[in-house]
Formats: sequence, structure tokens, C-alpha cells
Amino acid sequence: MNIGEAARASGVTAKMIRYYESVGLLNPVGRTSSGYRVYGAQEVHALRFVRQARRLGFLVEDIRKLLALWQDRSRASAEVKSIALEHVAELDRRIAELSEMRDTLSHLANHCHGDERPECPILNKLAQ
Repeated sequence: MNIGEAARASGVTAKMIRYYESVGLLNPVGRTSSGYRVYGAQEVHALRFVRQARRLGFLVEDIRKLLALWQDRSRASAEVKSIALEHVAELDRRIAELSEMRDTLSHLANHCHGDERPECPILNKLAQ
């Protein structure tokens, strides 16, 4: 199948497929005599794997490791679990940062009169 068909089958845009190839997440595929890429079921399966990993927020380097582990049927699951738990810890850190930002902004908005006066604690905080 061509790149458009692979995109439809995997749920990954053609642009992202090209990107994943350029960063080495996917091995370069064969090409027709006219230069069109040719994808098979294995590549579509890998693209679905990448799409799902991206939806879970994994970074490209972690996806590279997970793909290698997924393709290595002799591997133990301990390394996969370790990568996943590191990602969970990073998500927890990001959630805490976002919660703090939300709380700060909510506090500032609650203390802003929102009227005709120029005084505004939101702008004052941003100017600090």
C-alpha cells in the first residue's frame, strides 16, 4: 500500500509517517520504480504502536526503546515496566505543575475586580 493507504489504515497522517521515518522510529520502506513508498501490514502495525504510544504522551526516544522491546520477543517485561513507570512519574510532575499554575491563575482571577479600574493583580503578577 502507498503512504496514503498506510495513513488511513494506521490512523497516522502521511506527514507524521514521513517524520517517523526521518527520526528513525520506522525503518525506511521499499519504493516503487517511480519512487513511491510501499508499506505492508508490519509497518502499519508499527505505526499503530507509535500512534498509541504518542497518545499516552511518550517521547520519541522512549517510543524508540519501546518499539525495540516490542520487536524483541526474547525480552523480559521489566524494562518495559521501568520505562512506563518513569513516564508515569513525569506525568505526575507535569500534573502537579499544571495544578499549581491553575491554582495561581484562579487565585489571581478571583482577586481581580474585572471592572473599569486599571488595577489588576493578574497583570501585576505577570510583571513581577
